[in-house]
Amino acid sequence: MENVLAILLAGGAGERLFPLTRDTAKPGVPFGGVYRIIDFTLSNCVNSNIRRIFILTQYKSLDLNRHIRDGWQIFSSTLGDFVEVLPPMKRVSDEWYQGTADAIYQNLQSILTEDPDYVVVLSGDHIYKMDYGDMLAWHKAQRADITIATIQIPPVEADRFGVCQIDADYRIYGFEEKPKHGNPVRSAFDPDMISASMGIYIFNTKVLAEELLRDADDPNSSHDFGKDILPKLLRHRRVVAYDFIDINAKAAKYWRDVGTLDAYYDANMDLISVSPEFNLYSTNWPIRMRPIQAPPAKFVFGEEGQRMGTAIDSMVSPGCIVSGGRVRRSILAPFVRVNSYCEVDDSILMPHVTVGRYSRVKRAIIDHGVTLPESSSVGFDAAADRAKGWVVTESGITVVPSPKAGR
Repeated sequence: MENVLAILLAGGAGERLFPLTRDTAKPGVPFGGVYRIIDFTLSNCVNSNIRRIFILTQYKSLDLNRHIRDGWQIFSSTLGDFVEVLPPMKRVSDEWYQGTADAIYQNLQSILTEDPDYVVVLSGDHIYKMDYGDMLAWHKAQRADITIATIQIPPVEADRFGVCQIDADYRIYGFEEKPKHGNPVRSAFDPDMISASMGIYIFNTKVLAEELLRDADDPNSSHDFGKDILPKLLRHRRVVAYDFIDINAKAAKYWRDVGTLDAYYDANMDLISVSPEFNLYSTNWPIRMRPIQAPPAKFVFGEEGQRMGTAIDSMVSPGCIVSGGRVRRSILAPFVRVNSYCEVDDSILMPHVTVGRYSRVKRAIIDHGVTLPESSSVGFDAAADRAKGWVVTESGITVVPSPKAGR
């Protein structure tokens, strides 16, 4: 790609994903068995031929830093390519990152040192496939100062997003963060829908620097792109919308914010249907991950009518052993062990989980390193699950937290 720098915002605490984010940042949470959430945005960068990437971290970033170190040092520094983690350095402030815009402002010197023509600002916690090169071509063709990627969603979901008001030539003339009034402006791309911001921006670098400096001097700003910078600059910058083109190539466009436990669970379950909404198996737009040093998954005991090691409509990662247990519609991350006479249904088992014999698990997320004792029952009685200190979500998903801090 041309002279482009990508910046991934990966410092969020992910409070709505607790307890999965108790020990790690949200972008570092496992997803789909062998991946981390951040792998999807990073893969979009690589597949879009963006090879200079800053990752801005802050909250409990050790696990995420190690994942980037071990899995994403794939570029040649002699060619000027890199994936580099930038923790808060308090270079221009005594504060930690105060918002999305402030995080980039505090690293403005690092950005300008790279001297890019364009800066792509991305979030490290969404699941989707997108060619940022197509968005940049649109940005240049529209002679934009800033381009915002938008996705069409039903109006009833407007209060979850920043909603763009777009005129006939795709210029954004209004931006409303999470409107509550129930009558958001309809999309210029589809009159039955609204255009929601995806949190993906392309800036001309000079414009980005000027707007960040302007915002830093505003004592009333919360230093957030959606709340502060974007609404203000519409009056004096050319800001255009780019309608999301989904490389996933399914009937419906796929973009998921996995910021809550229920959304995270649903997005994982999307992967295991017969014809999954989100296609991990396409070789045209591969999703990379950290290499796993593990033997193949193993299924043992096959006595018909007795105990059987089986997994149906499931994804089973390397290093797993299903030893006389039955797994259905579930995702098993690396090094999971399901022992004899167990039943695991509609669940997500994180790395190094062990399910003791005669246990039953249903509609649950079992966090990293958990060992369920023999004859455990998870997901069948919400009150009993809560009494054990486990989390039960609004839709009834039981989350069993990791037993210890650190990974």
